Amino acid sequence: MRVCVIGTGYVGLVTGACLAHTGHHVICVDNNEEKVKLMKAGQSPIFEPGLSEILQAAIRSGNIEFTTDLAAGVSHGQILFIAVGTPALPTGESDTRYVEAVARGIGSHLDREYKVIVNKSTVPIGSGDWVRMLVLDGYAEREGVSAIPVMAGMGNGEVATLSRALPSEPAFDVVSNPEFLREGAAIYDTFNPDRIVLGSNSPQAIALMQELYAPIVERQFGEDRSLPPVPVLVTDLSSAEMIKYAANAFLATKISFINEVANICDRVGADVVQVAKGIGLDSRVGSKFLQAGIGWGGSCFPKDVSALIHTADDYGYEAQLLKAAVQVNQRQRLIVVEKLQQVLKILKGKTVGLLGLTFKPDTDDLRDAPALTMIEHLTRLGSRVKAYDPLVSQTGVRHGLSNVIVETDPDRLADGCDALVLVTDWQEFRTLDYVQMAKLMHTPVMIDGRNFLDQEVLEQAGFRYVGVGR
Repeated sequence: MRVCVIGTGYVGLVTGACLAHTGHHVICVDNNEEKVKLMKAGQSPIFEPGLSEILQAAIRSGNIEFTTDLAAGVSHGQILFIAVGTPALPTGESDTRYVEAVARGIGSHLDREYKVIVNKSTVPIGSGDWVRMLVLDGYAEREGVSAIPVMAGMGNGEVATLSRALPSEPAFDVVSNPEFLREGAAIYDTFNPDRIVLGSNSPQAIALMQELYAPIVERQFGEDRSLPPVPVLVTDLSSAEMIKYAANAFLATKISFINEVANICDRVGADVVQVAKGIGLDSRVGSKFLQAGIGWGGSCFPKDVSALIHTADDYGYEAQLLKAAVQVNQRQRLIVVEKLQQVLKILKGKTVGLLGLTFKPDTDDLRDAPALTMIEHLTRLGSRVKAYDPLVSQTGVRHGLSNVIVETDPDRLADGCDALVLVTDWQEFRTLDYVQMAKLMHTPVMIDGRNFLDQEVLEQAGFRYVGVGR
């Protein structure tokens, strides 16, 4: 099938590359010329395990192209994915200006061929109808007419709506198709999804989307091809949009719950790792997202939970549970600072080393990373902060970083530190030479912010080990 993906950020590029890998002909559109040049050369502008290999293979097969020409992408695609960013505004609501610009742009380039316009971006609930309106507005502007209905009096006090019919109105439908990709495992998640959600009331649009995803539904590229087909849930537009927000809000709340339990464990002498294992064995609870630590961050959970709270407020409902989940998470980021104060007492003049900077392993994403909050508070308390991250230290990407010395290896990080803090649970941090690192430190203290390291190994290496809720 012919596919156009507009926006080559995290979701857009992964979606485009994976659809090309399954045999579709994909054109990816982005307004950043340098980024397009990079992708044409087979280089991924983002780090995601396996993405570069998928991308380069798709380029060699001729199944993927990159351009800044939106008109060419719209003309090419039977299915048009909107995959631009919707960052959070200070109010908590989503910034939809990029979605608006793309929707209008699509409308201004539509031809007579039927199109399916897919909201892949995480957009506020109700955006499906809004996008349809914007597409029609863009089309009307090109045709030089107004697409907005006109209200007119009828002489007897009644008001009628007089629609200005667009000449040869374009044939298209809008579908909500939320993504459920985990950074660091996005390729796996694309080919092995738990479910595919399609929101639309158009049988024609749903049929085309099912045809598009057939290779994935049938697990032709899955890890275990013997499994049953991937469940496809067809809903209305608003329900599909809500599913995305509800899923992320639930997972974020689950993490905040176990962190709340961890803080109680710290006070009563229980071990949250054992507690989480005990409740996770209950099939009604499950073990995933029950790892206590320093809380959640990244580009999805903070933005989506805030957006859902804001939507609830717009409709006169206070989402108290979600607000509490956010408050617990904000406080959890400072647990490490409290533990450092308990061990080192005064932090002024002390040097603290952070093992990891990104919000999770296997990504270079620093958006809303807990490390940024720690750096801010430790600096305010007079500490010198150093950090080592397997990706950030190599690439030199320092978005959002200030008041921190980024070291090039773990030994340089440990040298002269009064304490280390495990921030990101990179696998390689399990096997560092902690004996050598302890010798390089002023005081060998390890605050394990993810309960990730082996306490016995650390203590044998000479560290004082402090976990979260342990």
